[in-house]
Amino acid sequence: MQRVSGSWIFIIIMILIDLYVFQAVKVIVQNASFKLRFAVFGGYWTFSAVAVAIIVLIPFFHVDNWNKTFRTYFFAILIGLFLSKAVTVIFLIIDDLRRLLQWGGGKLFYQYIHGEPFRAAGISRSVFMSWLALGIGGGLMSTLLYGFTNKYRYQLKKIRLSFPNLPSSFKGLKIVHISDVHSGSFTDKVAVSRGIDMILKQKADLILFTGDLVNDRADEMNDYTDIFSKLSAPMGVFSTLGNHDYGDYRRWPSEAAKAENLERLKQLQKDMGWRLLMNEHVVLEKNGEQIALLGIENWSAKSSFPKYGKMDKAYAGSEKYPFKILMSHDPSHWDAEVRPKYSDVDLMLAGHTHGMQFGVEVPGFKWSPVQYVYKQWAGLYEDASQKLYINRGYGFIGYPGRVGILPEITLIELV
Repeated sequence: MQRVSGSWIFIIIMILIDLYVFQAVKVIVQNASFKLRFAVFGGYWTFSAVAVAIIVLIPFFHVDNWNKTFRTYFFAILIGLFLSKAVTVIFLIIDDLRRLLQWGGGKLFYQYIHGEPFRAAGISRSVFMSWLALGIGGGLMSTLLYGFTNKYRYQLKKIRLSFPNLPSSFKGLKIVHISDVHSGSFTDKVAVSRGIDMILKQKADLILFTGDLVNDRADEMNDYTDIFSKLSAPMGVFSTLGNHDYGDYRRWPSEAAKAENLERLKQLQKDMGWRLLMNEHVVLEKNGEQIALLGIENWSAKSSFPKYGKMDKAYAGSEKYPFKILMSHDPSHWDAEVRPKYSDVDLMLAGHTHGMQFGVEVPGFKWSPVQYVYKQWAGLYEDASQKLYINRGYGFIGYPGRVGILPEITLIELV
């Protein structure tokens, strides 16, 4: 019942937004011929009516049976149109505030200055603001469509990290860090395989994966197990769980079915040759010197995400090692627990944010809407001797694309 009422609220909001945006469309074509105005108005409302009809009818469709590629792009375009119109509305509201102030100023001061009542037939909308609003809304939609082409454009980011307490035998250690595969979103095995080949070309000593292998279900990996099984490194491939790996965002027939799904995912990683760290640590040894690699289950400081990890359990027994790397999916763990309580964790690796798959990154500047939720959201962060690196994600979820924040393979060299 709640889902149905929520759908109708969304439909009402869509209709109101359509009505508002239509005011700008009318301004733009007000001087056009009747035929052109008829075509523009007809096209606008036909498209809007179809979008609303789809939302109304979706509960009666077996959406899960649709072709995955079609379903992904279909809903992405539908949501993209909604967001584009919503952005357009923001600029129209700004213009309406201008009109309101102009009208209010006239009412207050016109009679005082001219000695007669203010009689305004109506303050017209700004043609410039109407064009600007529609241009920005259309630009956003075009950008989102362009982003579809970027979802497999893997970027190799190389960084060198210096630690004074790193044992000499580990100087020059190369680590490939990936995160957030989200295999349930993939539709192109060849493209995914190209990314794996890029990882293997780095000839890393160690490969670390920081969670979200799937969107919900372990069987999402069925078509990709052979590809990810290729990952290997002399010191091993290690992984942790992310918030999506638990299946918390899906309705299961029973708790037993949900638990079984998680066990299958754990076994799948073992079958691929990965060592899944569940609130524990392992010792990495080279030339008689040792460091500790810790991995915990998902631990988030955000109330909307689970806190399954047990850092105290993973840390226990690692105190004696001079250098520690922590794998923890959610970067909010860094400020909430790692820095205050575990100052001898030298390097934390995380993922989760994807950089929201939308933003701007140029030398010296980066921005994404996700930064208003996560203080640390992509790249390298440092506090005293401790370092945090957040991978932008190998895959994608929800929006089947990336704008500005591209999928990432990180090559870290310890020096």
